[in-house]
Amino acid sequence: MTNAIVGIDLAERKQMVVVTDHDSKVLARRTFRCKAWDPGAALDWAAERSTRAGYAGVTVASEPTGHRWRVLGQLAAERGMSFVCVQPMLTSGARKSEDLTPDKTDEKDAVLIARLTAQLRCYLPEPVDETWGRLRHLGVRREQLLDEHVACVQQIRDLLECVWPAAVATAQQPFKSATWLCAMHVIMTRDGGDFARTRRLGPARFEHAVRKELTRRGKLRPCLRILRKLYAALTDPAGVIEHRLGAFERIAWIIEDWDTARVKLADTEARMVAILDDLQLTELACSIKGLSPVGAAAILAETGDLRRFISSRAVVKHAGLAPRQRMSGTFAGRSHLSGAGRPHLRTAAWRAVWGAVKSNPVYADRYRHLTTRENNKLKPTQAQTVLAGAILRQLHAVIVTGQAWDPDIATHGTRRKSTMLTEVAA
Repeated sequence: MTNAIVGIDLAERKQMVVVTDHDSKVLARRTFRCKAWDPGAALDWAAERSTRAGYAGVTVASEPTGHRWRVLGQLAAERGMSFVCVQPMLTSGARKSEDLTPDKTDEKDAVLIARLTAQLRCYLPEPVDETWGRLRHLGVRREQLLDEHVACVQQIRDLLECVWPAAVATAQQPFKSATWLCAMHVIMTRDGGDFARTRRLGPARFEHAVRKELTRRGKLRPCLRILRKLYAALTDPAGVIEHRLGAFERIAWIIEDWDTARVKLADTEARMVAILDDLQLTELACSIKGLSPVGAAAILAETGDLRRFISSRAVVKHAGLAPRQRMSGTFAGRSHLSGAGRPHLRTAAWRAVWGAVKSNPVYADRYRHLTTRENNKLKPTQAQTVLAGAILRQLHAVIVTGQAWDPDIATHGTRRKSTMLTEVAA
């Protein structure tokens, strides 16, 4: 109760500032015509007004939208002011509950932000740290490159299915085959999509050209089965022939973009793993069998330092993976995910599940149980979502406690009990 509350509605050139007490009574209000990165005068004015009203200091509150709130937090820290954030979702709900209308004004939003702060419906933002901040930015960069990588694959697939569908059928998973990619590079980039020129090479010289491209990419041996099928597909007439010239020209460019994205992606992931090493968290995080250093770095890039969360459940809620119950009286509806957290964190945890299910016996058993049990059997995607939440909880545990992942603890001792029963029966 010693601090007044300063609610600020940030915009690019207009900052609405209100100073309130803990009963949401407005003590002062003012609009500052300044850039979002220069509200220092607004904070000084708010401090002066709160002192005049008899308060020892101020607590600054704002919505964490865009990038402007970070500058505001830094300016508040330089002046020794507390700084908290209010979720925009809460502000939106409070706006409607005021008078049952969705009216929106800068002054009204600033007051709502201050009121929610007085009700403690706010949170402390992630502390500013150079290393963790760099990891977060690298995580964003990795997501962008992954999107570009996937977009290139989809474009190539769509174009080939239209003008040369036989090429897609030459390998079971063509876009994961280095041989297929190198052969397509030779056909589209070297020969410009001219099938007659490629056929004049003959099978032996075509294989030699693909081998050279494989060597350039750091691979060793081609898959001759895929090569033979792809060379035979050069005579396949299926597809829209009239569009082949233009489509092949686009495919050549997309392959170059794909290669560039993959090189940048590898470099970004290497930088992320290096930061994880600097934080001395690689060994701890990767003690969870099946969780790769890149997967752990991708999760931590979204969460920041896990030690700032009060519980592992808070991390799961932060990801939007916490179940949302629907129960009233005798009615019990189906539970769904809240989906109100960070979508990229959900994606990073979900990607980590694939390696964990393949390499970790605990997660493999859990997945098998969830998808085969008689009561409330889950679909594969639902079971993967459950495991994604488990990975977040257990990653939080190992980092907070500083102890390596233990399969017995992860299974609440059930693995040890089953082993002991087996030994007794034997």
